Amino acid sequence: MGALAHMLDIIGAPWSVLEGASGVAEFPRSVASYSDQAGESLKQILLNRVSAEPLNLVATGIFLLAILHTFCAPFFARLAKQLEESHHLRWLESEEAAAEGAEEPVSFIAVFMNYLGEIEAVFGLWAVPLLGAIALNKGWGTARSFLETSAHFNEAVFVVVVMAIASTQPILFLGEKILSVGARLGGGNPVAWWFSILVLGPILGSLITEPAAMTICALLLAQHFFRYRPSKRLAYATVALLFCNVSIGGVLTHFAAPPVLMVATRWGWDSGFMFWTFGVRAVAAVCLSTAAVGILMRRDLKALRGRVPTFELDHPVQERSVPTGVVLGNVLFLVWTVTHANSPRLLIIGLLFFLAFVDATRHFQRSVSLRAPLLVGFFLAGLVIHGSFQAWWIEPLLERASDVPLFFTTLGLSAFNDNAAITYLASLVPDSTPDLRYIVMSGAVAGGGLTIMANAPNPIGNSILSRFFDGGVSQVALLASTAIPVVINVIFFLLLR
Repeated sequence: MGALAHMLDIIGAPWSVLEGASGVAEFPRSVASYSDQAGESLKQILLNRVSAEPLNLVATGIFLLAILHTFCAPFFARLAKQLEESHHLRWLESEEAAAEGAEEPVSFIAVFMNYLGEIEAVFGLWAVPLLGAIALNKGWGTARSFLETSAHFNEAVFVVVVMAIASTQPILFLGEKILSVGARLGGGNPVAWWFSILVLGPILGSLITEPAAMTICALLLAQHFFRYRPSKRLAYATVALLFCNVSIGGVLTHFAAPPVLMVATRWGWDSGFMFWTFGVRAVAAVCLSTAAVGILMRRDLKALRGRVPTFELDHPVQERSVPTGVVLGNVLFLVWTVTHANSPRLLIIGLLFFLAFVDATRHFQRSVSLRAPLLVGFFLAGLVIHGSFQAWWIEPLLERASDVPLFFTTLGLSAFNDNAAITYLASLVPDSTPDLRYIVMSGAVAGGGLTIMANAPNPIGNSILSRFFDGGVSQVALLASTAIPVVINVIFFLLLR
């Protein structure tokens, strides 16, 4: 492998020389490196930047194809299922199947289509042609350097670790006990759990971080709600409400929501500022959105409640209770993860010690499954790679918009890019005003539930709940189902500011 890398470096050397000759030392190019002229229109600025760096257009084109792929993922998932069934039938009819001890071979094309149908895998898969374009244009040395030094995967590592810990039996046991308080007030039926999880869970995210809250809420919804087979429209309304509420539910503090975490230090925002500026609005919007969707879906909720006439409030997610000491141990590892969110090395060290702790207390723990966390981390890592090449058009777009257009521009951009990336790019705008900062943050969190890619925790919820949807969660249906919570978010964050 070392020899191959050396050969690729040699191949890329001529491009590296040309890059050095052009005076561009950093890659990807920063927005400050372009020679924009005062008074130029947005169109002229974008054309000049593409002329200065043609790779911009290629990278954005690949990114748009990846976004289109996410909307087509359910089609690939259904195709994979059909191919698997056809392959199985052919195998049963073959002579090999009659042999004693014969093992059915795997259908390569079916497995490949299955991966194309995994939304969490999309951006990672499309990162391959992007890196290929970089290697052809700049040399493999530049592509490798980008991955090693320029692309920062802190958020992806954090989400993998926090999701692995938050999905363990003791944390779920604690989360269920907390949310059961709200469920008891409504009688402990599935509808009461629905309201409790969708109102209290997202707000709890301001203390335990949004990724942890999404993990707990999605797992509890699976146990206390989706297991009773809600109607299709209620199922999509629930996922849309979960994504929208979690996106705004983490803004009561300065460390829980990814878009806030990206800019809090740079803009001087602490938890007190976040609570009074954004948090009060967020709590009101979460409560009103859930109530509004509940009223609209009252017939579906009533039908669901009728399916469980003898629902047991104390039926736990786990088979048995967990000792306080074990719960406290898992909570301490979760606290370690939250407080060291920006240090991947400490996160990985903490995860290793946590896995040892789980093994030592395994009679009170379930096996830690890393498949879903790793898939979500892969999704975010791919999004980081693609997002690194979008500043050339996002930054001037944000800088030139007035308040109301800026709000809706930010909200719309969040649907197709991680909203943390949007707020980070806004923080690069020189001499930004407090109003601009508020508008950008409001639009980013208000639109954080529009799609699976809009907010970092959304892929977590998708990976847990997609099994309840035929062919996975449809991006189009999800987008349509966010209408009520998004409108309410706009009212509280824009019209009532």
